Amino acid sequence: MINIELLKKICETPGAPGYEQKVRALVVEMVKPLVDSLTIDNMGNVYAIKKGRSDKRVMVAAHMDEIAFIVTHIDDEGFLRFIPLGGFDPKTLTSQRVIVHGKKDLIGVMGSKPIHIMSPEERNKPVPIQDYFIDLGMKKPAVEEFVSVGNPVTRERALIEMGDCVNSKSLDNRVSVFILIEALRALKDREIPHDLYAVFTVQEEVGLRGAMAAAQAINPDFGFGLDVTIAFDVPSAATHEMVTRLGHGTAIKILDGSTISDYRMVNYLKTIATQHNIKYQMEILPSGGTDTAGIQRYNQKGGSIAGAVSIPLRHIHQTIEMAHKQDIRHSIDLLAEGIARLDEFDWGFEGIDVGL
Repeated sequence: MINIELLKKICETPGAPGYEQKVRALVVEMVKPLVDSLTIDNMGNVYAIKKGRSDKRVMVAAHMDEIAFIVTHIDDEGFLRFIPLGGFDPKTLTSQRVIVHGKKDLIGVMGSKPIHIMSPEERNKPVPIQDYFIDLGMKKPAVEEFVSVGNPVTRERALIEMGDCVNSKSLDNRVSVFILIEALRALKDREIPHDLYAVFTVQEEVGLRGAMAAAQAINPDFGFGLDVTIAFDVPSAATHEMVTRLGHGTAIKILDGSTISDYRMVNYLKTIATQHNIKYQMEILPSGGTDTAGIQRYNQKGGSIAGAVSIPLRHIHQTIEMAHKQDIRHSIDLLAEGIARLDEFDWGFEGIDVGL
């Protein structure tokens, strides 16, 4: 169904925002045989380019970075202080192992005040993120031999299969990196209508930064964001809160906190999914954003016709993120067919004659 070993390798390779070197090298290795050309821009975005029949441009963005941390201080006992890179719910830090990427990788643990010595007031509220520290089990001189202020820190957790699902840290957004690679593999020997720019972007988790730069460079006519979305299909959740559900197919984005997808792209993706028996569901995400916003707006041609293929994800921004294997398969299929058939749809504004 899907290549679990490749997905595992992609998820477990570190890549904090601004420090995507290792995952970028893996992406380049994987996509180089699948496209006509490949470049890396000054920010570190990877552009995998496949030529089409016309010179219209299609941009697909999947961000390589994962939520992470950066070291801000080493105290006299060798404990590390840090700030987050990306959005963290502080309660997800409890009892976690992390990897500090200094002169060599060191395993650390997230520590905080034990509940046994907390005041009653402290016990009744979440531990703020600034009260956590990283314990490397080493004294300061040993720590400073390998660790410096400014070193990135990622979470330590392997990908496993659980029933019909995969479970790992960083499925946000490495599952999309995997999907984009697999879509390129599916398109390798197919003719496509327009030039495809498959962009593996940087620094999405801190503000869509890579996608903005890439969209300005490419000026795409069409755009697809590729990212995860919330699946809150769990006990006590009301139906209207779920956003998406695992096992109900890939998701076609209507809107999120940063983008209203072009209605033409929404209709197009629904048509393609129906024609090719691809299971799908609709996504409306009340807050949060993806690279779709950068693709849609940061374009010198007056924007692009943009939408998104979203992958339902439970337990988002935790180390136990969960996606359904069949949803991943449907996402690959929808993206590949969506790219291959863009010239089969009427992209005009219906009912409007602009002739003079």
